[in-house]
Amino acid sequence: MRDLAHEHATRVFDPEDINSPESRAELAAMDADLFVVCDYGQILSAETLAVARLGGVNLHASLLPKYRGAAPINWALYHGEAETGVSVIHMTPQVDAGPVIAQGATPIRPEETAVELEARLAEFGAWFVRRAIDLLESGDLQALPQDPALASKAPRLKKTDGLIDWTRPAEAIRNQYRAMEPWPKTYTFWHRAKGAPLRMIVGPLSTEAGRPDVAPGTVLEADRHRLVVAAGQGAVVIGGVHPAGKRPMSVEEFLRGHRVRPGDRFGPESP
Repeated sequence: MRDLAHEHATRVFDPEDINSPESRAELAAMDADLFVVCDYGQILSAETLAVARLGGVNLHASLLPKYRGAAPINWALYHGEAETGVSVIHMTPQVDAGPVIAQGATPIRPEETAVELEARLAEFGAWFVRRAIDLLESGDLQALPQDPALASKAPRLKKTDGLIDWTRPAEAIRNQYRAMEPWPKTYTFWHRAKGAPLRMIVGPLSTEAGRPDVAPGTVLEADRHRLVVAAGQGAVVIGGVHPAGKRPMSVEEFLRGHRVRPGDRFGPESP
């Protein structure tokens, strides 16, 4: 977005603290009617919002009050939601808690990753932002307050959110892969017969029937073309591997250089 602004000779104002007196003075000099916010890393205070005649609106990538927070797209995918959407709220100093001005839903596609869904919701949400601005300008606004009892959280991702828990169902692990793109990605450790556990980023992932008599994290197949690992329910087929300290590679290439065997264990670094 910054590059696009520079291309069109649009001024970029990027203060370290948007709520400082100096920042408010800078914003006041712009004489704005409305602030429009999307994926901004700071919370605008009531004093800052009051600088604009109509306050501010925020485009949020969930069907609020579900998934309030910094990573709504990722957590919707992680939890296997079939539907998500966008919400435009009239901003308050509380995170994603303002009344909803405009909202739209869309199905989540079965193979969609967070990268792909974010791009689609950005385009989808633009119309709803325009709709919200029109409603504010016309005064024909019927903002709906959010029900706090229905709120759920979507906290900022941590690196450890990518670690696979093989006791979860295979479909849940596949959803985790979709949710953790492009960061922190899904990863596990291969506990080799010799040497320290090897950290590996894995994906894409697919699922198939497993073996209920085998412990989760056990390698079921490791031939020239397939690497299959038992999950808590079903099995996960690994489509690519990025071993620590090396480049990403196909499963075929990885298995040519690494002696993974059925019965080997995948899991956390420490037992």
